[in-house]
Amino acid sequence: MLRTLALITAVILLSPLASHAQDGKVSLENVAKAMGAANLKSLEITSSGVNFAVGQSPAPGVPWPWFHVKSAKRTVIYETASLRDELVRTQALNPPRGGGGQPMRGEQRQNFAVSGDHAWNTVGETVTPVPITLAERQFQLWATPHGVVKAAMANKATVQGRTISFAVPGRFKIKATVNDRNLVEKVEALVAHPVVGDMPVEVSYSGYDDFGGVKFPRTIRQMAGGFDSLTLTVNTVRPNATVDVKVPDAVRQATSLYSRVTNQKVADGVWYLTGTTHHSVVIEMKDYVIVVEAPQNDERALAVLAETRKLVPAKPIRYVVNSHHHYDHSGGLRAFAAEGITILTSQVNRAFFEWALTAPATVNPDRLAKSGRKATVEGVGDRRVLTDGTRTVEIHQIAGSLHHDGLIMVYLPKEKLLSEADAFTPGPPNAPPPSPANPFSVNLSDNIMRLGLNVEQILPLHGRVVPLAELSRAISK
Repeated sequence: MLRTLALITAVILLSPLASHAQDGKVSLENVAKAMGAANLKSLEITSSGVNFAVGQSPAPGVPWPWFHVKSAKRTVIYETASLRDELVRTQALNPPRGGGGQPMRGEQRQNFAVSGDHAWNTVGETVTPVPITLAERQFQLWATPHGVVKAAMANKATVQGRTISFAVPGRFKIKATVNDRNLVEKVEALVAHPVVGDMPVEVSYSGYDDFGGVKFPRTIRQMAGGFDSLTLTVNTVRPNATVDVKVPDAVRQATSLYSRVTNQKVADGVWYLTGTTHHSVVIEMKDYVIVVEAPQNDERALAVLAETRKLVPAKPIRYVVNSHHHYDHSGGLRAFAAEGITILTSQVNRAFFEWALTAPATVNPDRLAKSGRKATVEGVGDRRVLTDGTRTVEIHQIAGSLHHDGLIMVYLPKEKLLSEADAFTPGPPNAPPPSPANPFSVNLSDNIMRLGLNVEQILPLHGRVVPLAELSRAISK
């Protein structure tokens, strides 16, 4: 990938614009000239509108939850293959439905960046590497109207009629459509994705205006997975602005994020696996092992599998329990399925996973695609019990959750342990409880009481192990 980005930069800096037209209807040279791309090195764009939390819908097959974007600034530097998005957004849905950081209190500031093969988020003074976002953010960079032209020239694009096609191996495949004024009006792509394999993304550009000799659209609309993911009205565009996006030292020097696994024994034969923002739980049964949650991506799943087999080397992993279909919590399921491990998920999610786990992954073939295996998915209704005569594991639907219609939790009655995701994420020790209380957490407490669960400790799939009293304190109950 570094060689590919270096080639893109070299073409931008050194090569004359060349035509790849095969039928005389459109050429990259004419598109670049019409759009003012030839000498364009950077852009700074301000806008406002709405954005959506992709992969965070309250149920499979319904639109992504959306948010008001009060302001957005995008910085693009083509020479260094860099992009930064700075957004200020607010809650739109009331009551909140789905994920994506809901419910929000006041304004939320987001700062996302990519440069070369490094992707990171910044919150205040804290910088966090997020390599899982690399393909999508590089797509955002090279799917900009001028980025399409530059990347097409660097990647041996095919031009047929008014369509330009090219690929960046392992990351995405792009097909761009040019209108009769030689302006890019649509970008269709397949982007490598850990849950659905090849994620379809479409970006539409309209209302082009002139900004200092550079043509740029006033309206941007993006769709991902068949649903709206972004709609922006562009306010200002500064071509060749003096801007910079530098990779922080902490990001450049970071080792593999998803392979770090730390285990904490919480009961005999029960371990809490941490190491990233998303956690898992290992439960040893008499003849087999259960893993609760396969989050994020193949790399994280493989690390969890390796740690599980180190903790319980003599028994097969029979089941992986999936809390819900949100992409950050299901990104490792394809790797588990490649090992022949049965997936237990809410009946609400079953059809989605049966489709997703057979979806092609041609852009960046993952372990499931390479294995040739067919995934086994079993749906869980209101309750399912797994027992070996000594240990009992109960899987319960969290009824009435606003976060997800198919949210499930795992309860060990003998050990009085409960594992859940996103319903309750403990804050830092001694932090004041949120006010008002998070409705997802109130709902979890109501479900614990409804089911009569005798919980002493919660093993949240974000955060840290806490006593049940922490949940009560968080909802002031």
